[in-house]
Amino acid sequence: MKREKIILALLALTSFSAMSQQDPQYTQYMYNTTNINPAYAGSRESLSIFGIHRTQWLGLDGAPQTNTFSINTPISDSQVGLGVNFINDKLGVMDENTISIDFSYTLDLGRHYNKNKLSFGLKGSANILNVAYSKLLTYNPNDPRFAQDISGEFTPNIGAGVYWHNDRTYFGFSIPNFLETTRYDDNVQTTMRQSMHYYFIGGHVFDLNPTLKFKPAFLLKAVKGSPLHADITANFLIHDKFTLGVSYRWDAAWSALAGFQITDGLFIGYSYDSDIKALKNYNNGSHEIFLRFELFNKYRRVNSPRFF
Repeated sequence: MKREKIILALLALTSFSAMSQQDPQYTQYMYNTTNINPAYAGSRESLSIFGIHRTQWLGLDGAPQTNTFSINTPISDSQVGLGVNFINDKLGVMDENTISIDFSYTLDLGRHYNKNKLSFGLKGSANILNVAYSKLLTYNPNDPRFAQDISGEFTPNIGAGVYWHNDRTYFGFSIPNFLETTRYDDNVQTTMRQSMHYYFIGGHVFDLNPTLKFKPAFLLKAVKGSPLHADITANFLIHDKFTLGVSYRWDAAWSALAGFQITDGLFIGYSYDSDIKALKNYNNGSHEIFLRFELFNKYRRVNSPRFF
């Protein structure tokens, strides 16, 4: 237990002192797209309600835990989509709450060309940060960097994205936060700096036979001061009900994914991550579980519903 606390303290202090603070990560990002790209809002042409819980590095005290709730919908028969996202992200003595509002506008590029659509999105967000430095065991109790807790630190931000898709293929590019903010800066030491994150996503659905679909997908994330982050996923949809897949986070983890379409509108999914680096010896993996509930889905009227 003592060794685990030491490891966690090092991870926490590293994240506090890093030049760029990483956004929360998800293995099943493909079901949580509005979190990173506001242009996705309303693109499923249904009222979509989504919730996900992620527990990372199970077995480490104070390891990251993330809870997300979102809702997005098209506005009547217009080309406008709206969405709301709420994220609670905890790591050690840090607790963040973020609420964001998404707006999208979609251009129909032609119904006779595989229903290509191009959407543009804007995101406005508000973040409230709490850091209980006083709960850390520090080598120097008088270190001014940890002398005062952060309580209710409010930071607004704006972001944007673009999303192109048809019935089989999608690509998206987004920057959820344009404003680079610094939560603590005494002209000597800078901590909790939020830098711009660049996201690029894509995927394509192949019909292997009448009852089996295959979807390879990827997510690339770039941020100043950090190496390129890449997630590569392969999912299979069986009888439009069961989803099975694997995912590889470059030089970080392997994941297994599963999902089940319980009813026409209710989908549940689960994933398990296994680290491939030294940290794997000190935790029991990471878990995600989510629910998606949809109403008024226009895609039920077609024979081949979208697999993203």
